[in-house]
Amino acid sequence: MSDLTDLELIVNSRTPLITVESREETRIVELFQRIAKRRGLALYRWVVSEGLRRLDGDHPVQRSYREPAEALAYMHSLGIAGIFLLLDFEPYLKTPLNVRLIREIAQAYHQVPKTVVLISPELRLPNSLSHHAARFELTLPDEATLKEMIIDEARGWTRQNPGKKVQARSGAIEALTRNLAGLTLADARRLARNAIYDDGVIDDGDLNDLSQAKYRLLDGGGVLSFEYDTVKPSEVAGLHYLKKWLEQRREIFLSPEPPPGFDMPKGLLLLGVQGGGKSLAAKSVAGAWGIPLLRLDFATLYNKYYGETERNLRESLKAAGTMAPCVLWIDEIEKGLANDAEGGPSRRILGTLLTWMAERKERVFMVATANDIESLPPELLRKGRFDEIFFVDLPTPEVRLAIFRIHLGKRGQDESRFDLNELVTLSEGFTGAEIEQTVVSALYSARAATKALDSELLRQEIERTKPLSILMAEKIAYLRAWAADRTVSAE
Repeated sequence: MSDLTDLELIVNSRTPLITVESREETRIVELFQRIAKRRGLALYRWVVSEGLRRLDGDHPVQRSYREPAEALAYMHSLGIAGIFLLLDFEPYLKTPLNVRLIREIAQAYHQVPKTVVLISPELRLPNSLSHHAARFELTLPDEATLKEMIIDEARGWTRQNPGKKVQARSGAIEALTRNLAGLTLADARRLARNAIYDDGVIDDGDLNDLSQAKYRLLDGGGVLSFEYDTVKPSEVAGLHYLKKWLEQRREIFLSPEPPPGFDMPKGLLLLGVQGGGKSLAAKSVAGAWGIPLLRLDFATLYNKYYGETERNLRESLKAAGTMAPCVLWIDEIEKGLANDAEGGPSRRILGTLLTWMAERKERVFMVATANDIESLPPELLRKGRFDEIFFVDLPTPEVRLAIFRIHLGKRGQDESRFDLNELVTLSEGFTGAEIEQTVVSALYSARAATKALDSELLRQEIERTKPLSILMAEKIAYLRAWAADRTVSAE
């Protein structure tokens, strides 16, 4: 049903108090104007900066009713049925007199039907009013509406620039539409206009800027962060099967609706050795699919007040849903779900997370990484929580070769000057992070010696390094043995 139909059903149900939590004030007022006209009701609007004004007809502003209590008393005294829109009234609900007057209007509804509507971006209703109230939520524009709006903005740019047309790469309009999903039409139009009117071109740079602007608009706070640095799959060495698995699901995940018989991809869990490339793999999912990457930091969730920790998580997950389609990355998930007393915050967080994982409808692809399998609760590992559980093992010789090439190339080094085969052999048991660090350290050594980086300096750094596979040999051996029959190799 449409917003107009839904809202009219609430009004027709003889509900004396309606709450609307939204920033789209103009759109809401227009809906009530249409309903009041259909039903022949008087329509009033109150705002503290202006006072009270009747909107159905040519009526002057009644500035003498700028004070909330005086305006409510006047509404209560009127002997006509009507709808009364109170804009940004939330601060005045802390005053007992105002709350009492609204209750009296609501209780007298059967005598003279008066519907009080509270409209505010944020709204918390006192308990004494909640049983009188119904909540209305504006629906967000669908992809068809957003695409039509983008085309309309492109036409507007063309009218202002005769003889020119907006340039867009193949699929750019669809990508822009996906990135605007979850915003109000007004906010989406503003961001689309910024992308188009900047230079008349819609490209990848616009999409990245738009995602960042959208995240700032949604104000993710300190719990959920926008990760600006995603990577392309080509920048990740190895993990061939994981890359293939993701490519097979890309088109379906980015589609507004999955094809018949297919479930929307939900997410994956990456287990493995520290420094093995799990975080890089998580970033590559967003890079490969061309969608925003959000990182959820469990450490910032916790709050000393009961229930606030779960609320922080729920709000973060809701924000991720608004950013959809996106990747939600939870790094070292076991640290936020450590076992504690029954009913403790970790158990409540787990319950909130599992409920969201089971019930979410938005296209949020969750990528969780973990190092310590024994710390993960069994409820999280149950089949169906994730689409797949991948194990990121120590890199093979082929992958170590690719890692050396990537990190030497990133630092402007010509790989032909190095004996890569020897370096690969010497770095047996090294993780990708450890190989990167040998390159970084060797570069510093070369600078200190005022010479070019060479194989000998890299060899020295490798020989000085005690890799994790030696320092924690027993633990890593246990992890690899555990994963052998319980997970899928990412390689």
